[in-house]
Amino acid sequence: MSMTMLDKATAKTASMPHILSPDPDWWRGAVIYQIYPRSFQDSNGDGIGDLNGITSRLDYIASLGADAIWISPFFRSPMDDFGYDVSDYRDVDPIFGTLADFDRLLAEAHARDIRVMIDLVISHTSDRHAWFAESRASRNNAKADWYAWADPKPDGSPPNNWLSVFGGSSWEWEARRKQYYLHNFLISQPDLNFHNPDVQDAVLGAARFWLDRGVDGFRLDTVNFYFHDPELRDNPPLSDSVEVATVPNINPYGYQLHLFDKNRPENLQFLERLRALMDEYPAVTAVGELGTDHDVYELTAAYTEEGRRIHMAYSFDLLGPRGDATFIRRTVEGMERGVGSGWPSWALSNHDVKRVVSRWHAEDDADRFAPLAIAMVTSLRGTPCIYQGEELGLTEAEVPFERLQDPYGKRFWPEYKGRDGCRTPHPWRSDNLAAGFSTNEPWLPLPPEHQHRAVAEQEDRSGSALEATRRFLWWRKESEALRIGTIRFLDTQEPVLAFIRKSEDESILCVFNLGRDPVQVSLPTISGTRPLDGHGFGGRLDGRTVMLAGRDAFFGTLHD
Repeated sequence: MSMTMLDKATAKTASMPHILSPDPDWWRGAVIYQIYPRSFQDSNGDGIGDLNGITSRLDYIASLGADAIWISPFFRSPMDDFGYDVSDYRDVDPIFGTLADFDRLLAEAHARDIRVMIDLVISHTSDRHAWFAESRASRNNAKADWYAWADPKPDGSPPNNWLSVFGGSSWEWEARRKQYYLHNFLISQPDLNFHNPDVQDAVLGAARFWLDRGVDGFRLDTVNFYFHDPELRDNPPLSDSVEVATVPNINPYGYQLHLFDKNRPENLQFLERLRALMDEYPAVTAVGELGTDHDVYELTAAYTEEGRRIHMAYSFDLLGPRGDATFIRRTVEGMERGVGSGWPSWALSNHDVKRVVSRWHAEDDADRFAPLAIAMVTSLRGTPCIYQGEELGLTEAEVPFERLQDPYGKRFWPEYKGRDGCRTPHPWRSDNLAAGFSTNEPWLPLPPEHQHRAVAEQEDRSGSALEATRRFLWWRKESEALRIGTIRFLDTQEPVLAFIRKSEDESILCVFNLGRDPVQVSLPTISGTRPLDGHGFGGRLDGRTVMLAGRDAFFGTLHD
């Protein structure tokens, strides 16, 4: 890491406490770094990452140039789905630490000018949440209508054909009530009934609890799943011509068009209540996970309508198997046409999908591919999310069945191996079996090839994915066009992606060679281009031709 970058990273901690910028639009174009807490840093030697571990690594995150962190769930939970099954919204699970630990993490992050967003999982709870324990006991208790209950059909079968994302029917029988309850995910994750205003008040109260503690926003898990059709109508089959990016193709969930178990219009009214709550606090934001198999641009526009609902949303388009320039352009242009006053978020990896280096078949070229992919996604119009380890060029880990933890993977093994391969511990050093993540055996095995890509192995090494990513993200901070400007794509041939980002004061030409071989790109309509430096890529300009090595990029200022 160069001294210039180090100075920028450490200068943030020079004076404490630190007051964050009051800019309510800080999130537009901000770089959000996602942390999966079980796998980032273990501070107490139990093999599981925790909040104190995150705090100990904040200088590393600051050195990347990230503007915010999104921390996956750390609430109390039986961990059937590793925190996405919440049993208490207002406390930290002991494996992750305490509320005091979180408060310290928040203060230390803010001291480094890093915002903190947390995962708010409110479409469902754990079946061991006190709310569900009361609700399932009878049909006439105070919380009897807090979850989505339904009578069986006359033959005793489930009320309709809705399917769980994790396999099988999304209905489970409860003998005490002689009714079924809805679970869009695991059987142990019953869906809350958002048609009940008391439920809305309760989850908004949970959000307020964390806003009062000082969090800077939320990532909203399954944001389009909150409401279900009260008439319980069957979902129709999905057309064979439609690609479903949200589930693997061996999952029957992808056979349905999910008109009635999610994406309901009532969702928008609740999001207006959530936005009104958030607007009581300065400079907070929300990004929604919009898992949908149809109308993605229209839904993003509705969910992120400026000033009314959530601030931004991401879909699964760029989290799928296709990473060619044609598909990326088509996806982003479709969003630009459809998003209206809303704002998109883009990600290439997260805790639910195969790592992009493996998904887009670049395992043997990770040092060049990883920083190029990050530069590309952070140059699109929107707010980018980078998943821990992307900056290292980590590949998808092979986790043997006997070490598998993910219930989703266990259900569909071996055709689908689940999500554990992208959740293995973050490698910090290469001199011990746990790669500096823990002093004990980690909860998931750490593959040997990840040790060679550990942070310590890449620090200050010219040409490493880590150093290239750092250089680019710090350079990007100085560009208003790359953060909040408009975007216009240029006609190019595979594997080249080219577009212009334009703000009031600058226009930047961005050209990416997503392929392995060198290319020359003629752009006769572009005149007065001046190459920019400092970003770390090697693209050159020869007249009106951009010369790019494999996995390379060019950035230039345009003058009319």
